[in-house]
Amino acid sequence: MKLKKAAAVTMAAAMMMSLAACGEDDNKTTEATTSADTTEATTAAEGDDTEATTAAEGESGNTGDLSYASIKLGEDYTDITTTIKVLTNRTDMLEEGYAGTGLKEYVAEFNKVYPNITVEYEGITDYAEDSLLRLQGEDWGDVMLIPAVDKDQLPTYFLPYGDLATMENLIMFPTDKEYDGQVYGIPTTGDASGIVYNKKVFADAGVTDIPKTPDEFIDALKKIKENTDAIPLYTNYAAGWTMEQWDPHVAGSSTGKSDFMNQTLLHTAAPFADPGDGTGPYNVYKILYDAVANDLTEDDYTTTDWEGSKGMINNGEIGCMVLGSWAFPQMQAGGDHPDDIGYMPFPITVGGKQYSSAGANYSYGINAKASDDNKAAAMVFVKWMTEESHFAYNEGGIPISKAETKWPEVYSAFNDIELVTDDPAIKGEEKLKDTLNADSELMINAGGQDKVKRIIEAADTGSETFDDIMADWNQHWSDAQTKNGVEAK
Repeated sequence: MKLKKAAAVTMAAAMMMSLAACGEDDNKTTEATTSADTTEATTAAEGDDTEATTAAEGESGNTGDLSYASIKLGEDYTDITTTIKVLTNRTDMLEEGYAGTGLKEYVAEFNKVYPNITVEYEGITDYAEDSLLRLQGEDWGDVMLIPAVDKDQLPTYFLPYGDLATMENLIMFPTDKEYDGQVYGIPTTGDASGIVYNKKVFADAGVTDIPKTPDEFIDALKKIKENTDAIPLYTNYAAGWTMEQWDPHVAGSSTGKSDFMNQTLLHTAAPFADPGDGTGPYNVYKILYDAVANDLTEDDYTTTDWEGSKGMINNGEIGCMVLGSWAFPQMQAGGDHPDDIGYMPFPITVGGKQYSSAGANYSYGINAKASDDNKAAAMVFVKWMTEESHFAYNEGGIPISKAETKWPEVYSAFNDIELVTDDPAIKGEEKLKDTLNADSELMINAGGQDKVKRIIEAADTGSETFDDIMADWNQHWSDAQTKNGVEAK
């Protein structure tokens, strides 16, 4: 397995701690302070001519040269005494985490090196929506997982870590939150796109080989229905955000091209047309339509249960779910059968070879309006989480630090799969995909769950054929291109 458009990495199958990215989606906010006690900095002012100074200013008096690359962990900014607030979607890790290692444990290790930096985590379950509101209201703290903002807005909200030329030598996926040559976000983990499945269910159904094409995959689901009591494919429709897990496959997984998502797609007329060879966006979504139309999914998609699905797939009640690799350890931890959980590439083959879309998960962003001490403390914490904590590896994700070469167990079935990470947009078109997405209302790979829900609803009721839906999407995309003067071919 190699990462296309990135440094080749040798994958070592290894034991992993069962932690993973969380996708819970109710409307609650919880807080947890995860740090050792610290003494608040005090100010002293003697006489009218004496300026107030912080008692714990230490080395942080000048942050003008602050950058990710320049920080030497364990040496720089060790005298800072301050408190930083971190927003996270990982409400599941505010306590003990999946394997007894939660965010508190990570912070405890960080505090062994930086005992005077207090880290307060605030967990938000409906993160995609609520974090954006918090960001726009300037009420969020010092570090957040960057929500869906246009790239040209990154400098408004976030502190740069360094220039792209420097950062691309240090981290994976540096262009994900890059604008005008500066990197504003560092991924928490990297993910490959595929399907989490129960190996025992597939074996009991008589499926001996991992499906590599849409037809093979649908045939496998039919065998599961015929030979087991498991739900072949669980859509997780009711959760909403889970519908977005199909979109990443329209790029690398279905085309093998790193320039498709941010470049080619923008100038393609009718990108959802059937290419006739089982590849491309058309066939990504057709798998879902065909599965629902053939009764290979749950009986009532409106009552699916995200949390419950973890135990169901672990116990053999579900055959598979389309989710990022981050979901693998969550499903392992869902019951008493972790060894039954596997992860397979998406079932599309391009020119005899399989690919998998790979990219950044949520990225850490540092508040551009934070105090100098908090900016420095925040950057130290992000660098420690990236380079020292092994968080990405523990989460079953692609390691972000290029110095970390060991890959988790989840990728054991990806030895012959080429991981494809999206190229950035062509210079001058950085906002074009956002514009076309908004004007077409398709929101491809940008929170477009409604269009995927439409597929499930139509397939269930027979209200629309799949080709009718694709034709409608093509028209919306074409109209958006015309509106914005985009030349399509």
